[in-house]
Parts: sequence; structure tokens; C-alpha cells
Amino acid sequence: MSRIGQSITLSVSEKEKQSLEILASEFGLFWGDKPNISKLIKEIAHNKLKIAPNHDWKPERLQMLQQAIDFLIDAGQIPIALELTKLLLERSELSGPLRKELEGRLDNPPPPWRWELDRCILRQQPFQLSYQDAGDRIWEFHLYHAAINRHEDRLYLDCWCEETEGNQDISELQHNWSLRIDRIPNDSLITPIPRGKWRNQLDSVSAEFQLFDGLARSYRTKSAIDIANELISNDPLVRQITRQVTSSFWFFREILPYGEDCLLISPEKVRKRFYDKLQRLYRRYES
Repeated sequence: MSRIGQSITLSVSEKEKQSLEILASEFGLFWGDKPNISKLIKEIAHNKLKIAPNHDWKPERLQMLQQAIDFLIDAGQIPIALELTKLLLERSELSGPLRKELEGRLDNPPPPWRWELDRCILRQQPFQLSYQDAGDRIWEFHLYHAAINRHEDRLYLDCWCEETEGNQDISELQHNWSLRIDRIPNDSLITPIPRGKWRNQLDSVSAEFQLFDGLARSYRTKSAIDIANELISNDPLVRQITRQVTSSFWFFREILPYGEDCLLISPEKVRKRFYDKLQRLYRRYES
């Protein structure tokens, strides 16, 4: 007994019909020597052909996904970052340089110490690590608080360490270190400190500074570190900020570009250090 197939009617334009025939031809689906749309639909219905979005992602979307991968790595979510990298590499829209960069990440995944570092931070487990400074000297640090942060386009391990030798910050902040991630040796071992107690945060001091004129008007509070933000004068325009500072080095790097529109008030120890820095800059230009 013959089997009668059911028919369906497709409401498509001539251009759309031609596109379907081209697809059928590309997949070798013919009736005689003509591309067959019915066979194409059957292949899709039987899940032999997968329907996927067109490869038309805009550069902005690709850039956002690349940034998401960077953020995941910074946050210690390396397995997720690598999986997202694999998915992104499936896209045909990638430029040559971006594809090469992403392939390099898969070919050269983070070293074992980075995985252990992220685990210790996640578990709030104190640990010991080796570090190589700019002079190629090896240091051993015992860390009781750590977080990976980005400063000026580089990744740093901001941490509270038992050691203070070589730290040139003020005495209140000498347990705080910013260690460049790319200077931790590849063969470094992250060794947990079994009975160590994790600290909730870095040491800090409260610093007060004033902003003037246009900067006072445009300044936006940094909620994570600013304790107070008050407009103390309208004529002239003056804004006073109180901030928790964990590193005078990074603090100075931020406010130095403010130039004459910023006045550091306290603490005196930090103010004096900044004043001396400005004096050295002045003498440099005078010489």
C-alpha cells in the first residue's frame, strides 16, 4: 500500500525561494538535477541540519565578549573564561589579530599557581608565594588578605603581607603590597598557611583632599573608597573628599594629574610625602 505524504504550502517571495534553493544545493539536496526545498525542510525537521544565527555579530559585541573574558580571568573564573573563549572562536567575524590572541589563550592557559591562587582567595585561605621584583630579586611573602585588581592596564595582586621589608609606603601601610601578576614566576608554588587567619581588608588611612572649580563640579564619588563627599563652598567652588587610602603610591598616581585643582590636606604624613614629590618634580623642571 502506497504511503501518501502530507504537503504544506510555503508563502515566500521569489527571492526567498531562490535563497532556499541555494541552501538545498549547498547541502546536496536535489530532485533530479534541481535543488529540492522539500528535502531541505525534511532534513531540518529530522534534526540533520542545525539552524543557527547568521554570523553577523558587530565588532562592538565581540569587543564586549572579549572584555567579559578579561573580567572573568581577573575575577578568578578561569574555567568559565576559557569556555567563553572557545565559543567566541567559533564565530567567523573575528579579526585575524583577535582570533590569534584568543587562540593564544587556549594554547597557553594560566600556569598552575594562578589556579591555586584563585582558589585560596575564594576560600579566604592565607598562603605563601614567591615573587620576582623589577631587579630580578626573589621575595617570599606570607599573604593574609589578597585580591586581584587592575591598575593602569596591568593586573596586580593587592595584598596584606606579614613582611614589610622593602616597602617604601608610610608605616601605617607597609603591610600592604601591590604585586604585579606577571612577575610571579611560572614555577611559583602557592602554599596554604594552615593555621593562618584571613584578614577582611587591607590596612588603610583616611585622607582628606579638596577639589576646585570644574573638577569640584564634575567629580563623581568612588563609593567603594570615598567616606565623605561634601561641597563646602560655592564661591569659589570647593569640594572636600575623605577617602580610605590603602596605598599612597596609587593614591598619588590618581590625584597628581589634577594639578592645581587639587589640595591634599591630611594626614600630615601623606601630605608631606606628596609635597616632597611635587618639589622633586619642580626641581626637575628648574634644572
